[in-house]
Amino acid sequence: MSEEIFTGLDIGSYAVRVAVGKLVPSNEGREQMHIIGAVEVPSAGVNKGTVTNLEDAVSSISRALEQAERITGLPINNAWAGISGGHILSQESRGVIGVGRSDGEIRDEDVERAIEAARTVATPTNYEIIHVIPKSFTVDGQRGIKDPVGMNGIRLEVDALIIQGLGSQIKNLTKAIYRTGLDIEDLVYSILATAEAVITDRQKELGVCVVNIGASTTSMVVFEEGDVMHTAVLPFGSDNVTKDLVFGLRTSIEVAEQVKLHYATCHPDEIQKKDEINLAELGAPEDELVGRKFVAEITEARVQEIFEHVDKELKKIDRSGMLPAGVILTGGGSKLVGLLDVAKSVLRLPVSIGSAIGITSVIDRTGDPSMTTAIGLALWGYHIRGSGKKGGIGNLIGKFGNVDKLTSGLKNLFKSLKP
Repeated sequence: MSEEIFTGLDIGSYAVRVAVGKLVPSNEGREQMHIIGAVEVPSAGVNKGTVTNLEDAVSSISRALEQAERITGLPINNAWAGISGGHILSQESRGVIGVGRSDGEIRDEDVERAIEAARTVATPTNYEIIHVIPKSFTVDGQRGIKDPVGMNGIRLEVDALIIQGLGSQIKNLTKAIYRTGLDIEDLVYSILATAEAVITDRQKELGVCVVNIGASTTSMVVFEEGDVMHTAVLPFGSDNVTKDLVFGLRTSIEVAEQVKLHYATCHPDEIQKKDEINLAELGAPEDELVGRKFVAEITEARVQEIFEHVDKELKKIDRSGMLPAGVILTGGGSKLVGLLDVAKSVLRLPVSIGSAIGITSVIDRTGDPSMTTAIGLALWGYHIRGSGKKGGIGNLIGKFGNVDKLTSGLKNLFKSLKP
């Protein structure tokens, strides 16, 4: 029998990333995820997390999968796929049931019924439920219980977070993946998978925010007391810096992208006024000198705006400047020089760049913050299978509520889209 592999597929506006992991024994005698393949190919046909051209998206995904198969030497038949975009909504819900047994002992099936009751929340038209995440349980009025199985009581309540996405966007994404011949294990809200890879249970308990700065969107999730407290997708990303440079320098988007990659910094004060960049060296048709300080001022202004919007989301839940474990930044946009300092001053919190933890690998790319979502999706698959670390969200969903049952609506939707 071939060894089991876990594949994470992250379809972004800038790149399609694939991470392939398998289980190996760790020093402590437990199993650990070992990443054997990490691939990134340029993306086409995807913008702000939604498919805009099906054929282009299919060919981008196919290229990434072919590269991953070549690197690992293994066939990739199924994957845990990430979904993101401004269409995703999160909503609080509560499920209440009575425990019918004479001895009053709460069992797994009671927990499943409570979660199912929370799931019957009224969803907006054309929306599909992606996740039902149990946050905490209440047994006969006793609140804050994490796992009620084995306890005694007659009334069981669950506070859950319902994450839902627009049906048409989900269908387009799943259709693009199925057209490559790949099977979808499950669709996962990308920022939750990113969090699986970059933060510890201790940070989740204290209060932490994970911010993923992509090309066209910035996603964030806030944890407190181990639970998901808030999620949001902001319609800004590192592409906005490129667009600002296009207008500011009056140049092409290709040249502006090269300026951003090689010269952009969020520290205009550190640059001499006489420092200049010749755009011809970066692909412009003729010699044109622009000030590096001007480029830095444009970059700093846009990055500042992105973090002001993140802070606005934190203010909605009264956590602005009040998360003890601070903010973890991931995504390709987090690699901009000086970004950390801008984040610290705007958010008034400790800020660090996140990379995947709890894994082993000999591949340099796994340390790249832009690979965290793909690795997180592979880890999510491992946790869902019931053998992952205690406390992961994937582990939670796998433990409470038969995953197949809870996402049966989505599963049926996937099957109907299979070619």
